[in-house]
Parts: sequence; structure tokens; C-alpha cells
Amino acid sequence: MIHLKYCDLKSNSSESQASLISIENLFQAWNEFKKGKRKKKDVQTFERRLEDNLFDLHLSLKNQTYEHGDYQEFYVHDPKRRHIHKASVRDRIVHHLLYKFLYSLWDKSFIYDSYSCRLNKGTHKGVARLAKFVCRVSKNYTGSCWVLKGDIKKFFAAVDHRILFSLLSKKIADKNILRLFWKIIDSFNSEMGEGKGIPLGNLTSQVFANIYLNELDQFVKHNLGIKYYLRYADDFVILCEERKRLEALVPGIREFLGARLRLSLHPGKIIFRKHTWGIDFLGYIVLPYHILPRTKTKRRMFRRLKEKASFPGFNKSLQSHLGYLGHANSYRLAQRVKMLE
Repeated sequence: MIHLKYCDLKSNSSESQASLISIENLFQAWNEFKKGKRKKKDVQTFERRLEDNLFDLHLSLKNQTYEHGDYQEFYVHDPKRRHIHKASVRDRIVHHLLYKFLYSLWDKSFIYDSYSCRLNKGTHKGVARLAKFVCRVSKNYTGSCWVLKGDIKKFFAAVDHRILFSLLSKKIADKNILRLFWKIIDSFNSEMGEGKGIPLGNLTSQVFANIYLNELDQFVKHNLGIKYYLRYADDFVILCEERKRLEALVPGIREFLGARLRLSLHPGKIIFRKHTWGIDFLGYIVLPYHILPRTKTKRRMFRRLKEKASFPGFNKSLQSHLGYLGHANSYRLAQRVKMLE
């Protein structure tokens, strides 16, 4: 992890920006950024003149002449088809620096049950927490438990630049730092129009998403008074003994998202499930006493492993899938996977 030397962020002096963009911090950001990327051509090209490139970057940040470059566009399937925008190495080093800065500034103010892109959280912790919530609400599976699953429609494309910037301004008083953040935010516009969207592919987009949707988290927890709520990225779940109480929450959540964040619930992904039916969340099915792999995920897993069986890196892929199964009650399935070795 990068250890940044921060000044008092409530001061408007230039010292706080100077500390953030110091050459020491840029080298630390580079060292963190390059992990796992040393074989990439653009990273190798940047590294050939590493000191010159980092000192030039430092000078442009210091003189406030830094401008964010264009993005390289491509699609990935994981398994959904996603439109990725990849920034230059130079810009991604800045993203890394700012990500660490924002994470240290905001993380303690997030609710406990926000699981996306946070240390000691993640999908497996989120699924385990959901299973614990189901057990509590159903009184050890002896009573009723209903789950509301919600999804933000085109979240990353719909993020409003002005609202995001106003949220950053609540904790960052230094105008130079804010100006740098605006250049990152304003470097991208989605298909939803000018002043909309943050790109999938930017490291900063992960923490921007948590800062943006923390407003929803706080509303649900404190204004609606919901005890059993958790969120991962733009997916959230709420648990309650009665379906009617969950149904009554939807209009208020929809109104808050529209009025405060200019977002909307995906109309086709407002789902109500009884805990005994199984709750599909983050790649697993949560049932009383069991957590099982999603059926679609199992099929995709075996298809991919068979396709990669004769290629280098097969064992690494196999171990990754075994790790996924290790967080579910799937001993027999794991044995089938091991037989592919």
C-alpha cells in the first residue's frame, strides 16, 4: 500500500497538494501500479524512461498543466459484455495516487456492509454476511425472511459529474486537489450525455462509485432505519420478515435516487425472494444452511476449463475455480473439477 504524507485537508494552502503529488508519492504509486503489468507493452515503454516520465508528470501536476489523455476502448465478457475504457500509463499512475488518497479519506465513513473494492471486504465476505443476515431475520430458519434485491440502472454510465464533484468537495477543501479531480472526472462522458458517466477501467471509478452510492447507503440505514442492508457496487439487498414492508420501501428508494443522485432503479431487477427459495447474490445461491454455486457459473466454469485444458496457465485457472468453490458447500463439485487436472 502507498503511504502518503497528507497535510490538513481543511486548509486551502498549496502544501496539501504539494504533499499529495510529491515525487516520492509518484514513485510509490508507480511501484504499486506496475504489479502484474510488467509484461504489458505500454508499461514497458513507460519504464524505459521511468525517471524522466515521472519527473515530467510531477512537473505538470505541480505547474497545473496536467491534462488527462484519451482512452483506449474495448469490450470484455465477465460474463456480461462490458465496455472498458483504458487510460494511458501516465494517467493510470495519477489514478492510483488519487485512489489511495480518496480511500484513506472516505473509507471509515462508509457503512460496514458496503463490500465492493474495500480492504477485508469483497464478494465472499458479502455472501457470508448475507447468509448471516438470513439466519438472524428468520430466527435460525424457523420464521419468515424476505429479501429485496435492487440494481441501479446503468450506474457507471449515469453518474452525474457535478453531483460527484460536490460530494468530493465535502471533504476536500484544497482547490488545487479539487481541480485535479475535476480533470479526471471530466475526462470521460458516457453515451448518456455530457457530464455523465465514469469509465469502467479507471481505478478511481471504484472509489468514486462507493462515494456516490454511500449517499444511498446512509439514506437506507439512517433515514429509512433499515438494519439488514448490504451493497456490492450497484447491487443491494434488504432483508425483512414481511414482503409488504419491503415493497413499501421501493417508492422511497426510487424517489431518493432520482432526486438526490439522478439515478434510477432497474425496473426489471427489483426482485423479492423468500429465503427458502434461495437468494442469488454475487455468484452464489444463499439457502438455509447452505451456500451453493450459481448454476450458470458452474456451466461456464466447466466450459472454460475444458477450453483451456491444453493451454499454458490451465493450472492457475483451475486453482482459481477451486478457490471459488471453496466458499460454497460444493465438495463433490470440487472433486469433479480436480479430476480435470
